[in-house]
Amino acid sequence: MSRLVNPAPPYEISKKKAVARLAEAQQRLLRLRLTLGGQLNTPIGPPLTCVFEGWDASGKGGAIKRLVTPLDPRFVRVSQFAAPTYDEKRHHFLWRFWPKLPGWGGMAVFDRSWYGRVLVERVEGFATKERWSRAYNEIVEFERTLVAEGMIIVKFWMHVSPEEQLRRFEERSNDPLKQWKLTDEDWRNRQKRETYEIAINEMLERTDPTWAPWHVIAGDDKHYARFAVVEKVCEAIEARLKTEDLPD
Repeated sequence: MSRLVNPAPPYEISKKKAVARLAEAQQRLLRLRLTLGGQLNTPIGPPLTCVFEGWDASGKGGAIKRLVTPLDPRFVRVSQFAAPTYDEKRHHFLWRFWPKLPGWGGMAVFDRSWYGRVLVERVEGFATKERWSRAYNEIVEFERTLVAEGMIIVKFWMHVSPEEQLRRFEERSNDPLKQWKLTDEDWRNRQKRETYEIAINEMLERTDPTWAPWHVIAGDDKHYARFAVVEKVCEAIEARLKTEDLPD
């Protein structure tokens, strides 16, 4: 069954309540990050990696901004990934992500990730069918290795309906300060939405192990999406801290 049938928030919430809930979640996250960093007279905690994938204009940037805003920038790194360079293509596709992964006590946020192999590289023909078909198991084993070594991985697919995506595209097109966010490639990708949905659903189905599950976030309501992301990260940290027998 498709996981992308325009998921809606589980309940309606006003902007005022959503903003308040976000602020509460951010304070909760701040304390958890200090705990993981060993800065509250606690042992240093496991590394945390948050992976963001999603449709163009789905709110990835806004969600990432709210996730890291309350945190000390010395202890969190945001990395954005685009098409691999010529030198990066000379290596295995996972190679370029290793240096950006955090060590114990650290946190990394990935704006796009290794999932490009089974999404854009698949749809646009940048990877052969043999390579992208093989990548599902490679990714699952890669994440399994990281989790076995202690890492917390929280993966988000930021979903937005075709109608809301179009509205945001047009808004960006008419705003001189946001026009840079909209490219010809965004419009071209929108024309291939049905093809991308097939690739996305297969990705969600084949790379959703219990140790690194996907969270599909309903992004039509930006205010809901932002606090939902921060709360999911908090829940993942708290669940892990219980297994580590550390204070949460």
